[in-house]
Amino acid sequence: MLYSYYRLDQAVAAGAEYAALNAANVNATQGAALATAIATAVESANGTAWANDTVVMNDGPSETVSNGKAMSGGTAANANDYYCLTGSPPNWSWGTGYTSQQSCGGGAGKFVTVTASYNYVPLLKIYGFLVNTTLKQNAAIQVQ
Repeated sequence: MLYSYYRLDQAVAAGAEYAALNAANVNATQGAALATAIATAVESANGTAWANDTVVMNDGPSETVSNGKAMSGGTAANANDYYCLTGSPPNWSWGTGYTSQQSCGGGAGKFVTVTASYNYVPLLKIYGFLVNTTLKQNAAIQVQ
């Protein structure tokens, strides 16, 4: 189970790194394509349809992959705004979108959130200790 959790953690870290390297694409025109690319990287980091995940570009374009099937959503225009992301994973709160980073005490920025899960099924169930469970991992990356 720990090994599976580590693999899920590494998949989310790879998605976070991809977001950071492509920070300039967190905008209304390129955000949806970036969300799709990150979700695909996380979902297939350890094999096709390995994990389920959701990527949100700055409270705008999003991509959700569940059981190997992708679904896009969100409002592209929101990716141009700056937000003061609050809360804790996976229940982040975007709040109000601002036109500059100076809002909310200079802490506004552009963020990418990655939420992933993996359904762990042990090979052997020993003494009821190892049971089917859903492992979860989250990341919020401030890219600007």
